[in-house]
Amino acid sequence: VLFWETFLLVSNQSTTSSRIHKRNIESLIQGRSCLTRPLLSLYNSCLQLRNTGCIQRNMKTFNLCILVSLAVAVYCVPISHVTGQDEDFAESYLKKFFNLKEEKGPTSRRGVSAVSRKLSEMQRFFGLHITGTLDADTIATMKKPRCGVPDTNIASFSTFDRNLKWEKNSLTYRIENYTPDMSAPEVDDSIEKALQVWAKVTPLRFTRIHSGTADIMISFGRQEHGDFYPFDGPDGTLAHAFAPGTGIGGDAHFDDDESFTFSSNTGYVLFLVAAHEFGHSLGLSHSDDPGALMYPVYSYNNPDTFVLPRDDVNGIQSLYGPNPDTDGDIDKPQPPTTPDACDSTLVLDAVATLRGEMLFFKDNFFWRSYPQSNTPQQTLITNFWPEAPTHIDAAYESQQSDSVLLFKGRRVWAFSGYDLVRGYPKPISSFGLPTSVKKIDAALYDVESAKTLFFVGTSYYSYDEAKKTMDQGFPKRLDETFSGLTSKVTAALQVKGYTYIYSGSYMFEYSLSTGRLFRVLRNSYFLRCSNF
Repeated sequence: VLFWETFLLVSNQSTTSSRIHKRNIESLIQGRSCLTRPLLSLYNSCLQLRNTGCIQRNMKTFNLCILVSLAVAVYCVPISHVTGQDEDFAESYLKKFFNLKEEKGPTSRRGVSAVSRKLSEMQRFFGLHITGTLDADTIATMKKPRCGVPDTNIASFSTFDRNLKWEKNSLTYRIENYTPDMSAPEVDDSIEKALQVWAKVTPLRFTRIHSGTADIMISFGRQEHGDFYPFDGPDGTLAHAFAPGTGIGGDAHFDDDESFTFSSNTGYVLFLVAAHEFGHSLGLSHSDDPGALMYPVYSYNNPDTFVLPRDDVNGIQSLYGPNPDTDGDIDKPQPPTTPDACDSTLVLDAVATLRGEMLFFKDNFFWRSYPQSNTPQQTLITNFWPEAPTHIDAAYESQQSDSVLLFKGRRVWAFSGYDLVRGYPKPISSFGLPTSVKKIDAALYDVESAKTLFFVGTSYYSYDEAKKTMDQGFPKRLDETFSGLTSKVTAALQVKGYTYIYSGSYMFEYSLSTGRLFRVLRNSYFLRCSNF
């Protein structure tokens, strides 16, 4: 289809028909990142040849355009990158974390069915596209660093079977040994702060002892370390802990093959790993809320500003109740909540594309919407870009530099893939914006003109990506281009040739070339919610 549309585009002499074929191609390559730049560049070049009459005079050039179109389309047909080694790893992962059972008997059909069911369960838990088959995204999620406790009782906050908990509020802990990655005082401080995360919201109180057996015994070890649950070397499983009880109950073990740090995201922050494990020591299982501390996959948070999320507070208080000393204190920091994509009052911070995906930002999170998936995946911004700001103001994808730019206040960050581009963050004035602009409300990259619009208040500026300069004659009022739009723009996006301007909890579908308004939709329209 891509080949045929490109052929029609470069061979048709009608301007109207060409515009239709160009729109069709843009629609087809939406979500096919490897096609976006080469094919757009290709048909623009071929179109220039047609307009100058080169195609009629040089059919070899025309044929080259067609052949390359076909080559690009064929090259980008999705292929499976899952290997036999990946399949073995996935089966081991499902056995360890999702209770995959060995099927007895010679029938492989039953075994495949069991694996498929567990894959679907795992994909549902992590917000992946539920296929029941092993794909690249599923394998990538399986290989993320995580806790070694199985993912049972899948729900928002969850507790272990029989609501295992301590029958007392005064607990002891002992640090049996230390990791060489950190100084002893840093380890002591990290452990104490991790326990205080839970003490702040419950009646639980923790006392350290230096000898004898404590309720929570804390140790660092490698591989087989004495509990029949061996560690796996660097990355993979970072630590594990045991539910409240006698003997090994409540104990927490940390994999000393990991690189633990006090606060730097160059390794795994011990405070964050320990706070998660102590949730298990107190009776919590894993949560499927990606913003929860008890989410099984490790994510970086600044330990100096960490506040226990609401999901975890609800979970631990279901076992022990609130802290009687601070309950009702209106001055204490409120636990952060994970935004709901289908909230009718949702106001997005920013929206952007990324190599064919759509990204929707809210607070510390963003949703990734894949063309091939019906379920957007929610993740922490810092999981994807550890050096990125949160609660951003605006975002857009620069196709010229193959990067995503995130704006917050007077600064902008640029990321190529997962990496911060050298020289960033920069001041937003580096675009040529006047120094009076303190923040950008939204940004929109227009594919056809290769220009980016920066929305500020009820006006907008135009930036030429090729010349790296601001266009003359700006700022302009919003309603000069967007009919009827007078309120502040909160986000902006282009999809399949249409421009979507977000304002509050609604978005407006426009034609950028004519300024015509087509529809008014809910912000959740692209987030696969039913009420548009």
